[in-house]
Amino acid sequence: MAERIRDLPGLGEKSEQSLALVGITDVEQLRSCGAVMAFYRLQQLAAAEGRAKPSLNFLYALVGGLSNRSWLAVAQSEREQLLMELEGISEMERMFQTDSE
Repeated sequence: MAERIRDLPGLGEKSEQSLALVGITDVEQLRSCGAVMAFYRLQQLAAAEGRAKPSLNFLYALVGGLSNRSWLAVAQSEREQLLMELEGISEMERMFQTDSE
């Protein structure tokens, strides 16, 4: 049986419901996708639907949940790296959009 996202440290039912909106329904899928890509997908969905984008604290919580650390510890130690990774994904998306136009 697949492990539930809500059972990860720092994540709960709301986190699980949010991730389900982008097709991530269990921990295995979250690990496979990666926290940063999952967060990026949530940002894209929010923008497409005209909703507020998820907070960076949610990204830190995703990373923390997968690595059994608090979101605050992740924010303090990996903030810059995670933001650069998120920007890299965004830049690649823009490049692909430009190439296909």
